[in-house]
Amino acid sequence: MILAVVKGHVVSTVKAPPLEGQKLLLVEILAATSEGLERTQKHMVCLDAVQAGEGELVVVVQGSSARQAESMRDVPVDALIVGIVDSLQAFGRPLEKEVA
Repeated sequence: MILAVVKGHVVSTVKAPPLEGQKLLLVEILAATSEGLERTQKHMVCLDAVQAGEGELVVVVQGSSARQAESMRDVPVDALIVGIVDSLQAFGRPLEKEVA
Protein backbone atom coordinates (compact mmCIF):
# COMPACT_ATOMS: atom_id res chain seq x y z
CA MET A 1 0.00 0.00 0.00
CA ILE A 2 1.08 3.53 -0.74
CA LEU A 3 0.37 6.73 1.17
CA ALA A 4 -0.27 9.69 -1.15
CA VAL A 5 -1.85 13.13 -1.40
CA VAL A 6 -4.30 13.98 -4.19
CA LYS A 7 -2.86 16.75 -6.38
CA GLY A 8 -5.59 17.06 -9.01
CA HIS A 9 -7.84 15.52 -11.64
CA VAL A 10 -6.84 13.88 -14.90
CA VAL A 11 -9.21 14.42 -17.83
CA SER A 12 -9.24 11.90 -20.64
CA THR A 13 -11.82 12.28 -23.40
CA VAL A 14 -10.85 9.00 -25.06
CA LYS A 15 -10.20 5.85 -23.03
CA ALA A 16 -10.78 2.11 -23.09
CA PRO A 17 -14.48 1.24 -22.62
CA PRO A 18 -14.01 -0.33 -19.14
CA LEU A 19 -12.53 2.99 -17.95
CA GLU A 20 -15.51 5.08 -19.10
CA GLY A 21 -17.16 6.78 -16.15
CA GLN A 22 -14.16 6.19 -13.88
CA LYS A 23 -12.53 9.17 -12.13
CA LEU A 24 -8.77 9.56 -12.61
CA LEU A 25 -6.71 11.47 -10.05
CA LEU A 26 -3.09 12.59 -9.96
CA VAL A 27 -1.43 11.78 -6.63
CA GLU A 28 2.00 12.44 -5.13
CA ILE A 29 3.55 9.54 -3.24
CA LEU A 30 4.54 10.40 0.34
CA ALA A 31 7.19 9.03 2.69
CA ALA A 32 6.43 8.58 6.39
CA THR A 33 9.50 9.56 8.42
CA SER A 34 10.10 10.16 12.12
CA GLU A 35 9.82 13.87 11.27
CA GLY A 36 6.38 13.43 9.67
CA LEU A 37 5.08 13.05 6.13
CA GLU A 38 7.43 14.15 3.37
CA ARG A 39 6.83 14.74 -0.32
CA THR A 40 8.78 12.51 -2.73
CA GLN A 41 8.19 14.45 -5.98
CA LYS A 42 7.00 11.11 -7.46
CA HIS A 43 3.56 11.18 -9.00
CA MET A 44 1.14 8.64 -10.44
CA VAL A 45 -2.34 8.50 -11.92
CA CYS A 46 -4.89 6.40 -10.04
CA LEU A 47 -8.50 5.40 -10.43
CA ASP A 48 -10.62 6.63 -7.53
CA ALA A 49 -12.85 4.09 -5.74
CA VAL A 50 -13.72 6.31 -2.73
CA GLN A 51 -14.57 9.76 -4.15
CA ALA A 52 -11.38 11.42 -2.84
CA GLY A 53 -10.81 15.11 -3.39
CA GLU A 54 -7.85 17.36 -4.03
CA GLY A 55 -5.56 17.74 -1.00
CA GLU A 56 -6.80 14.61 0.75
CA LEU A 57 -4.44 12.02 2.18
CA VAL A 58 -5.24 8.65 0.58
CA VAL A 59 -4.23 4.98 0.50
CA VAL A 60 -3.36 3.55 -2.92
CA VAL A 61 -2.97 -0.11 -3.89
CA GLN A 62 -1.33 -1.40 -7.04
CA GLY A 63 -1.26 -4.50 -9.20
CA SER A 64 -3.60 -7.41 -8.50
CA SER A 65 -4.74 -5.72 -5.27
CA ALA A 66 -6.22 -2.90 -7.36
CA ARG A 67 -8.39 -5.38 -9.23
CA GLN A 68 -9.74 -6.98 -6.04
CA ALA A 69 -12.16 -4.11 -5.42
CA GLU A 70 -15.63 -5.31 -6.30
CA SER A 71 -16.28 -2.84 -9.12
CA MET A 72 -12.77 -3.17 -10.62
CA ARG A 73 -12.61 -6.86 -11.59
CA ASP A 74 -12.98 -6.15 -15.32
CA VAL A 75 -11.22 -2.77 -15.36
CA PRO A 76 -7.61 -2.50 -16.58
CA VAL A 77 -6.37 -0.75 -13.45
CA ASP A 78 -2.91 -0.83 -11.88
CA ALA A 79 -3.31 1.87 -9.22
CA LEU A 80 -6.51 2.40 -7.21
CA ILE A 81 -7.35 4.80 -4.38
CA VAL A 82 -9.04 2.60 -1.76
CA GLY A 83 -9.16 4.82 1.32
CA ILE A 84 -9.14 8.35 2.68
CA VAL A 85 -6.91 8.67 5.77
CA ASP A 86 -8.53 10.13 8.89
CA SER A 87 -5.54 9.73 11.21
CA LEU A 88 -2.07 8.24 11.08
CA GLN A 89 0.27 6.81 13.69
CA ALA A 90 3.88 5.79 13.07
CA PHE A 91 7.13 5.67 14.99
CA GLY A 92 5.16 5.30 18.23
CA ARG A 93 3.26 8.57 17.90
CA PRO A 94 0.50 10.22 15.89
CA LEU A 95 1.66 11.94 12.69
CA GLU A 96 0.09 15.12 11.41
CA LYS A 97 -1.80 14.75 8.13
CA GLU A 98 -0.15 17.95 6.93
CA VAL A 99 2.62 17.33 4.41
CA ALA A 100 5.96 19.12 4.75
